[in-house]
Amino acid sequence: MQNQINNLPKLAKDKHKENKTFFAKLRKKPPKQLDYIMQELHAKEFERTDCLQCANCCKTTGPLFTDKDIQRLAKFFKMKEQQFIDQYLRVDEDNDYVLQSVPCTFLDTKNYCMVYEVRPKACREFPHTDRKKFQQISNLTLKNVAICPAAYNIVEEMKKQIKL
Repeated sequence: MQNQINNLPKLAKDKHKENKTFFAKLRKKPPKQLDYIMQELHAKEFERTDCLQCANCCKTTGPLFTDKDIQRLAKFFKMKEQQFIDQYLRVDEDNDYVLQSVPCTFLDTKNYCMVYEVRPKACREFPHTDRKKFQQISNLTLKNVAICPAAYNIVEEMKKQIKL
Protein backbone atom coordinates (compact mmCIF):
# COMPACT_ATOMS: atom_id res chain seq x y z
CA MET A 1 0.00 0.00 0.00
CA GLN A 2 2.77 2.46 0.89
CA ASN A 3 4.36 1.97 -2.52
CA GLN A 4 1.04 2.81 -4.18
CA ILE A 5 0.71 5.94 -2.01
CA ASN A 6 4.26 7.03 -2.85
CA ASN A 7 3.59 6.64 -6.60
CA LEU A 8 0.19 8.34 -6.51
CA PRO A 9 1.32 11.97 -7.06
CA LYS A 10 3.26 10.96 -10.19
CA LEU A 11 0.42 8.79 -11.50
CA ALA A 12 -2.06 11.63 -10.91
CA LYS A 13 0.25 14.14 -12.60
CA ASP A 14 0.65 11.85 -15.62
CA LYS A 15 -3.16 11.56 -15.92
CA HIS A 16 -3.94 15.21 -15.02
CA LYS A 17 -4.43 16.53 -18.56
CA GLU A 18 -6.51 13.50 -19.57
CA ASN A 19 -8.63 13.79 -16.40
CA LYS A 20 -9.10 17.54 -16.80
CA THR A 21 -10.34 17.07 -20.38
CA PHE A 22 -12.65 14.24 -19.28
CA PHE A 23 -14.15 16.32 -16.46
CA ALA A 24 -14.63 19.34 -18.73
CA LYS A 25 -16.72 17.16 -21.06
CA LEU A 26 -18.53 15.62 -18.09
CA ARG A 27 -19.55 19.06 -16.77
CA LYS A 28 -20.94 20.02 -20.18
CA LYS A 29 -22.95 16.86 -20.71
CA PRO A 30 -23.27 14.63 -17.63
CA PRO A 31 -24.91 11.25 -18.26
CA LYS A 32 -28.40 10.90 -16.80
CA GLN A 33 -27.29 8.06 -14.53
CA LEU A 34 -24.07 9.74 -13.33
CA ASP A 35 -24.98 9.82 -9.63
CA TYR A 36 -25.98 6.15 -9.73
CA ILE A 37 -22.80 5.19 -11.61
CA MET A 38 -20.61 7.09 -9.16
CA GLN A 39 -22.29 5.57 -6.10
CA GLU A 40 -21.79 2.13 -7.60
CA LEU A 41 -18.11 2.75 -8.44
CA HIS A 42 -17.54 4.23 -4.99
CA ALA A 43 -19.17 1.28 -3.20
CA LYS A 44 -17.26 -1.28 -5.29
CA GLU A 45 -13.91 0.46 -4.68
CA PHE A 46 -14.44 0.73 -0.94
CA GLU A 47 -15.25 -2.98 -0.71
CA ARG A 48 -11.57 -3.58 -1.50
CA THR A 49 -9.96 -0.42 -0.08
CA ASP A 50 -9.09 -0.29 3.61
CA CYS A 51 -8.56 3.32 4.63
CA LEU A 52 -6.74 2.18 7.78
CA GLN A 53 -3.98 0.82 5.54
CA CYS A 54 -3.55 4.25 3.98
CA ALA A 55 -4.82 7.35 5.85
CA ASN A 56 -2.96 9.49 3.32
CA CYS A 57 -5.75 12.06 3.40
CA CYS A 58 -5.24 12.49 7.15
CA LYS A 59 -1.47 12.60 6.79
CA THR A 60 -1.21 15.10 3.95
CA THR A 61 -4.29 17.33 3.96
CA GLY A 62 -6.71 18.77 6.43
CA PRO A 63 -10.47 19.15 6.24
CA LEU A 64 -12.45 22.35 6.36
CA PHE A 65 -14.30 22.68 9.65
CA THR A 66 -17.89 23.95 9.53
CA ASP A 67 -19.50 25.70 12.48
CA LYS A 68 -21.40 22.47 13.21
CA ASP A 69 -18.14 20.48 13.14
CA ILE A 70 -16.60 22.89 15.63
CA GLN A 71 -19.65 22.70 17.91
CA ARG A 72 -19.68 18.89 17.81
CA LEU A 73 -15.93 18.49 18.41
CA ALA A 74 -15.84 21.11 21.17
CA LYS A 75 -18.66 19.28 22.94
CA PHE A 76 -16.82 15.96 22.46
CA PHE A 77 -13.71 17.42 24.12
CA LYS A 78 -15.82 19.22 26.76
CA MET A 79 -14.38 22.55 25.66
CA LYS A 80 -15.83 25.88 24.70
CA GLU A 81 -15.90 26.36 20.92
CA GLN A 82 -13.34 29.17 21.05
CA GLN A 83 -11.00 26.98 23.10
CA PHE A 84 -11.24 24.26 20.46
CA ILE A 85 -10.57 26.77 17.70
CA ASP A 86 -7.59 28.26 19.55
CA GLN A 87 -6.07 24.86 20.30
CA TYR A 88 -6.56 23.05 16.99
CA LEU A 89 -7.56 25.37 14.14
CA ARG A 90 -6.46 28.34 12.10
CA VAL A 91 -8.13 30.44 9.41
CA ASP A 92 -6.81 29.80 5.89
CA GLU A 93 -6.52 32.11 2.88
CA ASP A 94 -10.16 31.39 1.94
CA ASN A 95 -11.27 32.39 5.44
CA ASP A 96 -12.15 28.79 6.36
CA TYR A 97 -11.25 26.99 9.56
CA VAL A 98 -8.62 24.29 8.96
CA LEU A 99 -6.21 22.33 11.14
CA GLN A 100 -3.18 24.22 12.38
CA SER A 101 -0.94 21.52 10.91
CA VAL A 102 -0.88 18.14 9.19
CA PRO A 103 -0.81 15.24 9.73
CA CYS A 104 -4.15 15.49 11.48
CA THR A 105 -3.88 16.00 15.21
CA PHE A 106 -6.56 13.37 15.72
CA LEU A 107 -4.83 10.56 13.78
CA ASP A 108 -3.15 7.95 15.97
CA THR A 109 -0.09 5.86 15.11
CA LYS A 110 -2.23 2.98 13.77
CA ASN A 111 -4.16 5.27 11.39
CA TYR A 112 -7.25 5.35 13.59
CA CYS A 113 -9.18 8.58 13.94
CA MET A 114 -9.49 9.46 17.61
CA VAL A 115 -12.64 11.54 16.88
CA TYR A 116 -14.14 9.19 14.29
CA GLU A 117 -17.69 9.26 15.65
CA VAL A 118 -17.72 13.10 15.63
CA ARG A 119 -15.28 13.76 12.75
CA PRO A 120 -15.82 16.75 10.45
CA LYS A 121 -18.27 16.45 7.57
CA ALA A 122 -15.40 16.79 5.06
CA CYS A 123 -13.76 13.70 6.58
CA ARG A 124 -16.99 11.69 6.60
CA GLU A 125 -17.57 12.44 2.91
CA PHE A 126 -13.98 12.10 1.64
CA PRO A 127 -13.08 11.44 -1.18
CA HIS A 128 -16.50 12.76 -2.27
CA THR A 129 -16.75 10.29 -5.16
CA ASP A 130 -20.30 9.27 -4.25
CA ARG A 131 -21.68 12.78 -4.01
CA LYS A 132 -24.79 13.83 -5.90
CA LYS A 133 -24.11 16.06 -8.91
CA PHE A 134 -20.58 14.69 -8.96
CA GLN A 135 -19.69 16.67 -12.09
CA GLN A 136 -19.86 19.89 -10.02
CA ILE A 137 -16.88 18.90 -7.86
CA SER A 138 -14.52 17.83 -10.61
CA ASN A 139 -11.80 20.29 -9.54
CA LEU A 140 -11.84 18.77 -6.05
CA THR A 141 -11.70 15.28 -7.54
CA LEU A 142 -8.67 16.25 -9.66
CA LYS A 143 -6.89 17.13 -6.41
CA ASN A 144 -8.10 14.05 -4.55
CA VAL A 145 -6.77 11.55 -7.12
CA ALA A 146 -3.27 12.66 -6.09
CA ILE A 147 -4.05 12.00 -2.41
CA CYS A 148 -6.39 9.01 -2.32
CA PRO A 149 -5.68 5.71 -4.09
CA ALA A 150 -9.40 4.90 -4.03
CA ALA A 151 -10.30 8.20 -5.74
CA TYR A 152 -7.64 7.52 -8.37
CA ASN A 153 -9.05 4.03 -9.03
CA ILE A 154 -12.63 5.31 -9.14
CA VAL A 155 -11.76 7.98 -11.72
CA GLU A 156 -9.86 5.47 -13.86
CA GLU A 157 -12.82 3.07 -13.78
CA MET A 158 -15.22 5.93 -14.43
CA LYS A 159 -13.34 6.89 -17.62
CA LYS A 160 -13.70 3.28 -18.83
CA GLN A 161 -17.43 3.13 -18.13
CA ILE A 162 -18.52 6.60 -19.24
CA LYS A 163 -17.82 7.37 -22.86
CA LEU A 164 -18.04 11.09 -23.61
